[in-house]
Parts: sequence; C-alpha cells; structure tokens
Amino acid sequence: MTVDKTIRARQLRQRQTKAESLLWNVLRAKRLCGLEFRRQYPFGPFFADFACVARRAIVELDGGYHDYQFESDDKRQRYLAGQGWSFMRFSNENVLDDVEAVAISIAQQMELVPEFGERKRAISGMKVQQKPSPGPDGPTSPGGRGGE
Repeated sequence: MTVDKTIRARQLRQRQTKAESLLWNVLRAKRLCGLEFRRQYPFGPFFADFACVARRAIVELDGGYHDYQFESDDKRQRYLAGQGWSFMRFSNENVLDDVEAVAISIAQQMELVPEFGERKRAISGMKVQQKPSPGPDGPTSPGGRGGE
C-alpha cells in the first residue's frame, strides 16, 4: 500500500460513522465466525468499508448520500466484482437498528453458520489494569513490600 493510501485509510477510519463503528465492534478481532476483517481496505482507486480477504468479501455501509452517487457506487462495485470480490450492502439504518442481524446476514451470505466470539478487552478496546494480588503477608504496601 502506498503512503498516500495508508494516510487516506487512516483518515477514513478516524471519521467513521456510528454505524461503521458498531459493525466494526462485531467484526474486529475475528469475532464473527473467526473471520479476519479489515477496515477501509484499499482496492485500486477505491476503499472498501470492510473486507474479508480470506473470503474475498466486501461489506459496504450506505448512508443517505449514496442515493445521489449510484453511478460511482455501481462503477466501484463492478470493478471489485471484476477482481473476484463478492459484495454485500447494508444501510446505516440497518446497522443502527440491529447490528447483530446485519452480522448474521453477513455470515449467512458467506454460507457460514453465524457464530460470535467474545470480546477479549474492556469497553472500546482499552486494556484493563489488573490490581496487584495480595502477597503472603497481605495487601501490597505502596513501597511494594507487603506487610513490612
């Protein structure tokens, strides 16, 4: 990936919609059927909202503005289909109304039984700080040497 595409992909990820954020929380870290999805994945001159490279599947979320850019969306979809990628489209409203139903539909369209993995981290992917466990002499003192 070129530097320009990397920068553009980062910008798109930083400006993601609420629907994209909700769906990403379901797709990330192989949570849906153990599949790895990538976000704002570049294809030639285009970027896909989500792509599963192993299954050559693209998931696109469409807001209301897509009603006005049908021709460019169609051109992009034909380009990607010509590269051997399957295409799934969902509206932002579908995701906001029921993100789990959208994820189930994604799995079913890939001919998989929907299966959800558990999140490994706390809310928003932040690491949870573990409290130190008490030593044999009781809780650890601020100096780090239990009970002395």
